[in-house]
Amino acid sequence: MIRSRQLREFTGVIQSSFNEFFQRSTSTGITILVFTAIALLWSNSPWQQLYATLLHQPIEIVFAKLHLHFTFEHFVNDGLMALFFLLVGLEIKREMVVGELSSRQKALLPMIAAVMGMVGPATIYLFFNSGTTAARGWGVPVATDIAFALGILALLGNRVPLGLKVFLAALAIVDDLLAVLVIAIFYTASLNMEMLLAAGLITSLLVLGNRLRINTIWFYAILGFALWVAVLFSGIHATIAGVVLALCIPADARIDRVSFFTSARDLLDTISRQKKSVEDEGAQLDAIHALEKLSEQVQSPLHRIEHALGRTVSFGIMPLFALVNAGVVIDPSLITSLMSPVSLGIILGLFLGKQLGITFAVWASVRFKIAVLPNGVSMLQMYGVSLLCGIGFTMALFVAHLAFIDPRHLDIAKLSIIVGSTISAIIGSVILRSTLPKPLRT
Repeated sequence: MIRSRQLREFTGVIQSSFNEFFQRSTSTGITILVFTAIALLWSNSPWQQLYATLLHQPIEIVFAKLHLHFTFEHFVNDGLMALFFLLVGLEIKREMVVGELSSRQKALLPMIAAVMGMVGPATIYLFFNSGTTAARGWGVPVATDIAFALGILALLGNRVPLGLKVFLAALAIVDDLLAVLVIAIFYTASLNMEMLLAAGLITSLLVLGNRLRINTIWFYAILGFALWVAVLFSGIHATIAGVVLALCIPADARIDRVSFFTSARDLLDTISRQKKSVEDEGAQLDAIHALEKLSEQVQSPLHRIEHALGRTVSFGIMPLFALVNAGVVIDPSLITSLMSPVSLGIILGLFLGKQLGITFAVWASVRFKIAVLPNGVSMLQMYGVSLLCGIGFTMALFVAHLAFIDPRHLDIAKLSIIVGSTISAIIGSVILRSTLPKPLRT
């Protein structure tokens, strides 16, 4: 009886976490789209100089003897985006511990699809740019913007099978993990070994804290800031610190849910039995404080931090990132450059590379009985989802800033990302709308 109840509670928690994740991603996609439009309009308006001034506004962070100097653009990309990657890391770890990546059977199809979904775009990009200085940009079209992709699915309503939503979410999580590895390995400048050693030492302390079951959030916050500073000066992109920190944060709660419900019920009974005397009021307050502490203990640090960061990242940091990075001055010469090798590599990488890589991976996995399609999902619907994975946008913009030193290449990349992502979104939506079950008429 207890096991059955625990299983139902556990399943409910997983379903709730996925629903929250899906709904947040949907709203984020719409918000990012609005701020992207603002950035494009602003950078091509009579007030474009004000936009440039905002990007180069100096920001200084002072902590004891530590003085860090940034422009506003670099502060968003190197500082605030570390929190985005922390959230990505937490989502990856949650999926690996209790979610869609927690077992080989569940993880196999999205993992194979994600890998081939990165090989396809990279191959197409290098076909156009191999042997040139722009070859560094092969990482630009390989990542998927999960917020936009899930946002498109949400617009199709309840017609979308749950299995299709879960597959896309799991694929995008693996895609994010692979994108992080690409950034860490291929877009790292010269290394500062002292800072790298310091980062390794701090990571060891974080792992030790996890092993000792230290669940205090401040422990991970302080060491996480120190890790970010060390990685910032190490030569590795500072946002990688967010993912490393996430993987060190405990995913286990201090107490299980059955114990929580039992103890909470006893405390609530204690509160309800007390009268309105001064002595009883003190006992009530003690019971309320105990209940508050109990509520913290039943939530893992991973869940608490993910919940606390979710809205800040989704509706603060990501729209700000779009505002700072999506602005590009569109002139006739830039439009002409859409036929350049860099542009063709990105646009076709996002649109063709993603769909070919993912569709082939899914077809081959099913054909050779390596994996099975999710319940109620057809191969044509999988093809539609593979098109949505061509929406690179925020992750592609992020990698573009690391890949291209030439400002002209960066501007071409920005416009190409917007074009390739838009084509993928429109055609993917049309395919899915035509293959999903018709909505029921009432």
